Amino acid sequence: MRAPIGDFDTATPAPDCLDELTAPVADAVRDWQGTVPADRILYVDTDPRWADTAVFVEHYGRELLEQSANCVVVAGKRAGATSLAACVALSTTRVDVNGAVRRQLGARKASFASMETATGETGMEYGGITPVGLPTGWPLLIDSAVADLPYVLVGSGRRRGKLLVPGKALAELPGAVVLEGLGVA
Repeated sequence: MRAPIGDFDTATPAPDCLDELTAPVADAVRDWQGTVPADRILYVDTDPRWADTAVFVEHYGRELLEQSANCVVVAGKRAGATSLAACVALSTTRVDVNGAVRRQLGARKASFASMETATGETGMEYGGITPVGLPTGWPLLIDSAVADLPYVLVGSGRRRGKLLVPGKALAELPGAVVLEGLGVA
């Protein structure tokens, strides 16, 4: 199958390649409940050496820069308690952790979670964290520009491979809240 975005050799419906995904991502695809069918979520095999956005778009197509999103794990703190959330914003922006995220979480302080926390809590590889398959109960904050895309390129749970997901499908994930201005220039 031809990928709807990017210069990839093939795109495979995610339900047909669950073995390529980490356990939490494969479970989320297997148990998919959104209005967008699970077979519209596509997996593309990519070289992990090119996982970082700048190098990735040079290899797989510069147009992907405007169609790629990063998923980051943040920790919100209030009254000695820490809560984790994931944020998804376009690769051309940065997540407004100290503004939009802190306010949405009702936290006194918010910061990016450590690599150990992000990977340990998600069961995903650093540099490949995806909004598909996050821990139950986590808030998932999605910039409205991401939700509006016909397809967006995100991690697959591993540094090897990416998912191409309709923005609407991301907005329907458990715990998803679509926010204006989550990603800032």
